[in-house]
Order: sequence, then structure tokens, then C-alpha cells
Amino acid sequence: MMGCMLSLALPASASDFETAATAVSRMGVGWNLGNTLDAANGKRMADVVQSETLWGQPVTRPELMQMMRQAGFGAVRVPVTWYPHMDASGQVDAAWMQRVREVVDYVVGQGLYCILNVHHDTGADSNDYTSWLKADMTVYTAQKARYEQLWQQIATEFRDYGELLLFEGYNEMLDSYSSWCFASFNTQGKYDATVAASAYEAINSYAQSFVNTVRATGGNNSQRNLVVNTYGACSGAGTWNAHLKDPLSQMQLPADQTSGHLIFQVHAYPDISSLTSAKAELDDMFSALQQHLAAKGAPVIIGEWGTSDSSADYRDNHASMMAFADYFVQKATSLGMATFYWMGLSDGPMRTVPAFSEPDLAEAIVKACHGDSFAGVYPTIDDYDVTYTVSYTGQWQELNLYSDGALDLSQYAALRLELQTAPPADYLQVKTYGSSAEGYQHVSAAATTVVLSAAALGPTASRITLQYRQTSPYSAKILSVVLVRHDGTEVTVHPSVFWGCTLTLDAQPRDTAVPQLSADGEPSDGAAVYNLMGQRTSAPRRGLYIRQGRKLLYR
Repeated sequence: MMGCMLSLALPASASDFETAATAVSRMGVGWNLGNTLDAANGKRMADVVQSETLWGQPVTRPELMQMMRQAGFGAVRVPVTWYPHMDASGQVDAAWMQRVREVVDYVVGQGLYCILNVHHDTGADSNDYTSWLKADMTVYTAQKARYEQLWQQIATEFRDYGELLLFEGYNEMLDSYSSWCFASFNTQGKYDATVAASAYEAINSYAQSFVNTVRATGGNNSQRNLVVNTYGACSGAGTWNAHLKDPLSQMQLPADQTSGHLIFQVHAYPDISSLTSAKAELDDMFSALQQHLAAKGAPVIIGEWGTSDSSADYRDNHASMMAFADYFVQKATSLGMATFYWMGLSDGPMRTVPAFSEPDLAEAIVKACHGDSFAGVYPTIDDYDVTYTVSYTGQWQELNLYSDGALDLSQYAALRLELQTAPPADYLQVKTYGSSAEGYQHVSAAATTVVLSAAALGPTASRITLQYRQTSPYSAKILSVVLVRHDGTEVTVHPSVFWGCTLTLDAQPRDTAVPQLSADGEPSDGAAVYNLMGQRTSAPRRGLYIRQGRKLLYR
């Protein structure tokens, strides 16, 4: 499989392009580079690095894509939000286009398929931004020229790329009421036929504009495989409302100058609290995708998938999460549908190492597609000695110590933070965002244990941060962060940026060949050992030390 994918990285003329069905079959399983080039806050952003790291993810490196390929993934979806980098006339900033191109090159350079899209220019409105592309015919008419101008620029930039690169016209486009599940669901009556009709007509109009614009740029784009999404990327899953299948049944296959180069996409995030019910919902969903989409003459991909609370399910409902992933991928693969997991397999600082934050889930996904005999490589943070340096520049800036969904305090009793050195008095505090109240604890020593009391905080905590209390710049080195369950077992968690601060990570491959200690405690090879304060020690105990310029873990 790897040799096949690598051969596809070679340039191809449009006349040689594989069909959409062939591409989907060769993708296998994919992954989303989420919360990265798609990050946005509703404002123009000239600083490319600031934009890429806005939502706490690190600057993307090519080694991350190499890790994905070696694990057995065949494709990466690269979500991109464009409006923060477009001027009033609709022109995309040259620096942003160049950065997008660099990331695309990281992906295709590894022989992986890459899906490049228009992401949070669509979607539900929030306090941070209002999307400019909506599934509404009035909005489509007003934004048609700007939308086509955007795709004309993207398509021209990547016109000469080979068949590993696919374009996706838009992400989860919603009506003017930000309705999920199906168009007009957020209206007062939970369905409005006029609103719904306008929304579905608009989705099909955007899809046609996208195809027409890309094809008109010529070159390899004349036969490039293109992806169009249903309304909201809705999958039609469920039976609780008669309109759930409307996004599928109302989706049209765009007219195209070339045959066999279009793909339908949906997203799926079921609730797996009952695995039996989740499997039944998936069976219904896949049946509907075949009936309403594949039957129209184009293959289907699941461009995003996970569960309704993937982080919590992986952490606290692990057996069901693994069983669900295996069932989901096997079912999709058997029907010729490629799947792209959303984000979590490698998240936050793990992407810099690079390492998997959910290695067993990554392996389960790959093996569900390629079989149990597939031998991928799944590096984890345990393969490295890691320290984190957080740098603050202003008062009240916060670093996430924990931020992976609602933490059940009936299961977790404490968080333990270990710094390299004790901070000055009144510099740092641990802030806990409980469901009923916030908690604060000053950090006055190198090691701090924060009690997570449900009586004081509420039944759950959504986030735990390390907050800075001063105004002058300050940096601290973090050695470890651990959640402690009530039964005494521990879960290592990894810091990430919340807001204002920056985080750098030092990850060194572990020296697995630990020297034998002589009777006096010195290594038998005679090399001096120093603790992390730079002090030579003759009796190293359990922990991290420095020997011959490298970190050494004594167990």
C-alpha cells in the first residue's frame, strides 16, 4: 500500500487522473489537521504564525505527516479558513497562500492524499465571528462572485498539482438560523418548508459554482477530483425526525464537464453511551448514504467522524470507544467509503514531537481498514523525555493543564503539577473551571497537588489552567502534569495554550540503554550524572538526570 501511495506523488497530467472512486478506495483511512489553518476569531490576521496557533495547536511540521504515513493513514484533510486572510476586494494574502501551500506540500510529499477546503467561512455563527457563506439563496446571490473569486485563486495556485490533491468546496454550511441536523431545524416551528427549500437550493448552487470555477482554471484542475458536502455535512443518521434524510435526498450531483471526478462528503459524531444504539444508528446512516448519495453516481467519504464527546469517550469510555471505531471503519471500508478522523489522534504539543496522543485508537482505526496484520508505527510521548516551557507576557494569561472535555470529579480526585523550580511568591495559580464554581490554588512549590472537590466545584470541571498573576514577562518549566483518580491510579495529561501565553516543548528520545549502577551509585561506565538543577549526584534515584549532555530516566 505504501509503495502504491508513493508512486501517486509523481506529477500527473489531467488526462491520467484516476477516478474519484479509485482515489477514495486508495485513501483508506485519513485524519484531519484540525484547529490549525482553520482557526479564526472574526478578525483580519496578517501574522501567519499567530493565525495557525490561535486555537492552541503548534506550527505544523512535515514530520507529523511522515508519522501519519508510517502509521498507515493514507490521507489528510487540511481545513482552511480564508476570510481572516482576504482583503476587502476578496484577494487572499500572499503569505497565507504560501503557508497553505507549504502544509499541502508536507502532506503530498509523503505520498498521502490531501483534501484542501474552505472551512469556517461557513458554519454556525458565534460570539467570535459570523460566517459569510450561508445556505440561503439570498446570501448565495450576494456572495456568489466573492466565493467564486476565492476558489479561482485557490485553484490557480494549485493547478499543477497531481491527483493526490483534492479540493472540497465548503465545510458545514448552515442556513441563516444556524440549523443543524437538517435545514430550518432552528426555526420556531422546528421546520419551515420555505427556509429549507432555499437552503437546499443554495447548497446545490454553491456546489455547482465550485465545480464550474475550478474546472475553468484548466490544467490538472480539468479532471481534479472534487468534493461537495451535503447541507451542514449532515449524514442523515437517526430516525427521530422525518426530515433527517432531507440533506441527503435534496443533494444533487453537480453537472461536470468530465465524468467520474466528484465525491460526496458527510460528517458523523454519534452518541456512544449505548453502543448497541450507536451501531444501529450507523447501520441506518450507511444505508441512507448508499440510497441517497452513492446511487447518484459518486463515491462517499466521511470527512469528519468521532463521537459526540470523543475526548471524554476515549478517556472514560475507552472500551466502547475502541469498539465503536472498529465497527465504524470496518463498515465504511466494506462499502467503499474512506473515513477521516477529526483531530484527536495527535493533538496539541504531541504534534510537535511528533507522537500520538491516542496511539491505540490510531492503531485500531488503521487495522479496522487494513487488517490486524498491518504493522504500523505509533510513537507515543512515553518514547521521549519531555519538558514544557510556558512563557507569559501579561497578567492573567493561562496555560491549559487539562482541557479535554468535562472531567468527572466522581472519578478524579486531584491534579498534580511538577515544575522544575518553585516560582516566586504570587506568580502562579492553578484555576479550575468547575461546573458550579471556580477554584484557585496558589503555586508556591515545585510540586503542587490540587484537590478536585465535587462539593466545592460541582460534578465536573471543563478546564484546569496555570494562570499568571503578574504583568512582567515570566517563564516556567513544567516537568509533568498528572490527574489522580480516587482509586490512586494516574493519568498523564499534557499542557496546551489556552490564551495569551506561548508553549514550547523539548522532547528527547529516551536513552533505553540505562547504565548499570556501581556500588557507590555512579554509572558503571564512569560518566558523571547531574540532576536537573545542574548538581552532580553520586546516588541518582528515580527521576530525570543528565549524563553526557543527554537526559536519562532512572526508574
